[in-house]
Amino acid sequence: MKVNQAEIVMSAVSKAQYPEDHLSEIALSGRSNVGKSSFINKMIQRKSLARTSSKPGKTQTLNFYLINESFYFVDVPGYGYAKVSKREREAWGRMMEEYFTTREPLKAAVLLIDMRHPPTEDDLIMYDFLKYYDLPVIVVATKLDKISKSKRQKHLKVIEDDLELEPEDVVMPFSAETGEGKDQVWGKIKGFL
Repeated sequence: MKVNQAEIVMSAVSKAQYPEDHLSEIALSGRSNVGKSSFINKMIQRKSLARTSSKPGKTQTLNFYLINESFYFVDVPGYGYAKVSKREREAWGRMMEEYFTTREPLKAAVLLIDMRHPPTEDDLIMYDFLKYYDLPVIVVATKLDKISKSKRQKHLKVIEDDLELEPEDVVMPFSAETGEGKDQVWGKIKGFL
């Protein structure tokens, strides 16, 4: 997909703040340090629309990125690592649950998992949560460039097996460094728009 226009249009913490234009949305979820901002920037060919940080857990709101004036990427807070209070984590949990369970324009969720490691308990919970609510899931294995070519299939198989992937779901390898896998991920996303 050629991205001619991309901008962050709003950050929301509740339903009252979501966009009201009824454009399709693709949610982006994953652990705090999985590379969501780098994923967004590579997918839209921008250096720094989504701000990357060396401190995981920077995203604390639902960030709506308008792409080509036709759909949104919705970056949700990362889970599992952020050094925040239990109360803050519970508030994020409620915010994300409200979004995932009530949002009509939400067409699919991209679940980003660091390919270098087996999925965490939080990754498994997130996948099961999305499947429970009948949301299509695109599993993207990030940091592909950090794994030697000879070991990639083994790492992908671990992710598939640990998540106990439903037959309709696939793991798509992706590198924000090299762009490898970008066209395949776009192809999958376009199928839901």
